Amino acid sequence: MSKVFEPTDHQHRRLNPLNGQWVLVSPHRMKRPWSGQQEAAQKNDLPEFDPTNPLCPGVTRPNGAKNPDYKSTFVFTNDFPALLENVPEPPPGDDPLFQSASASGTCKVMCFHPKSNTTLPLMSIKEIRDVINEWIKEFNQLKVKYTWVQIFENKGAAMGCSNPHPHCQIWACSFLPNELAIKDIHLKKYYETYRRPLLDDYAKKEVLKKERVVVENPDWLVVVPYWASWPFETLLISRTGAKRISDLKASEIENLAKTVKELTTKYDNLFQCSFPYSMGFHGAPTGEMAGNVDSHWTLHAIYYPPLLRSATVRKFMVGFELLCQAQRDLTAEQAAARLKELDGNKHYLHS
Repeated sequence: MSKVFEPTDHQHRRLNPLNGQWVLVSPHRMKRPWSGQQEAAQKNDLPEFDPTNPLCPGVTRPNGAKNPDYKSTFVFTNDFPALLENVPEPPPGDDPLFQSASASGTCKVMCFHPKSNTTLPLMSIKEIRDVINEWIKEFNQLKVKYTWVQIFENKGAAMGCSNPHPHCQIWACSFLPNELAIKDIHLKKYYETYRRPLLDDYAKKEVLKKERVVVENPDWLVVVPYWASWPFETLLISRTGAKRISDLKASEIENLAKTVKELTTKYDNLFQCSFPYSMGFHGAPTGEMAGNVDSHWTLHAIYYPPLLRSATVRKFMVGFELLCQAQRDLTAEQAAARLKELDGNKHYLHS
């Protein structure tokens, strides 16, 4: 065995400074043959309109509500929400092993486009810009009342999406969720030590290193983060000092639309399939926490795609990952190199 450490061949751990968790990197495992479960490749063979799909224009949903004949975006309150606005609070308890707390909120569904066979990489820059503007509109309405507003998209059956129509969800809640509470602590700790936002520093250093950069423009940077857990995970970071999505100016929105299209096109072109992922935006808390100091925050989005080797072979977070800590095979640098070399302007379906 070589006595010189090779990051692309020897296992090692990497620290995620956003949550204080370590990731085990085992690049030598990419040499093993695969004989496990294979997913069905996500296809782009959906019809433009399906009268049985409750997200399509003009269709009556299971609760009896009829969708308008929308031509762009369409937002409605989820018919089966995980959070409701008015529910009784649990009784107080003094047993440290049986604690509960109140939780209220609302859940919305947002359709990106009237056509079911359209996804973000296949949409125009203007259409994606309309989506972003609708995100901001909803965020501005919900941020007044709620501590956290989570915009997220689950794309593809491999990531649990039960409806193929292009859409995302927006959940607003009265509490700060676990991941954000932890992230807030670590961002604040870094800022108190260095007097600069962690992600601002990180973005500047990634631009200098060039090892993990996938997409960049004056307003946004996309990298495979050094501490990535998922095979082709990416981190989209604001380069303008924005704290929340509601801070974005028109030029930043335009460049965000271009960045989203370029990144998702690269994703689809990687294995020539409709690439599945879960993504979401993180920024400074809102509601009753909006008045807190937020200098340590930087607006960013995270993409978690499950595919590892092909359109049909995915990464499973099980066993060691569930019981101990996250583990990945492909290094962040190898993943970034593959994504960077892909065409982000021309989709494989248009070739």
